[in-house]
Amino acid sequence: MTEAEESVKPAPDVAALEQEGEIAADYLEGLLDIADIDGDIDMDVEGDRAVVSVVGIKGSDLVGPGGEVLEALQELTRLAVHRQTGERSRLMLDVGGYRERRRAELTKIGAAAADDVKRSGEPKALQAMTPFERKIVHDAVAAAGLRSESEGEEPRRFVVVLPA
Repeated sequence: MTEAEESVKPAPDVAALEQEGEIAADYLEGLLDIADIDGDIDMDVEGDRAVVSVVGIKGSDLVGPGGEVLEALQELTRLAVHRQTGERSRLMLDVGGYRERRRAELTKIGAAAADDVKRSGEPKALQAMTPFERKIVHDAVAAAGLRSESEGEEPRRFVVVLPA
């Protein structure tokens, strides 16, 4: 997308995003009932995406190692929304605050990598990450005044922090 196209990007349709959240919440409530897991569903709209959170949940079964189960649940939930709306969903799912904790951790990783690159003058490759995780690292590197690129192929795509 060019800068001109970016500047005329339409404002998000909040009503449509709220509908996505409602559909997702219903789907997730059904899954929680089937799995006999107690938890509450919170819905919000942040920027141009619906955000649905499962809160008040004990344990990390719905997050899994490295957030793998959470990513799978998010994709299933997006599919459920797509099935009802016919539109691709960018819905973000969180369970038990995992994404917020991960965001803070990744911001520190990005800032530390930028510091290392500033000191050494050498590019630094980080571990493979999901698109959500890479975006956070790219933002942290940019905030530190450096640039970064994603390299590799999914699911082994990673961030490389580059010297100024």
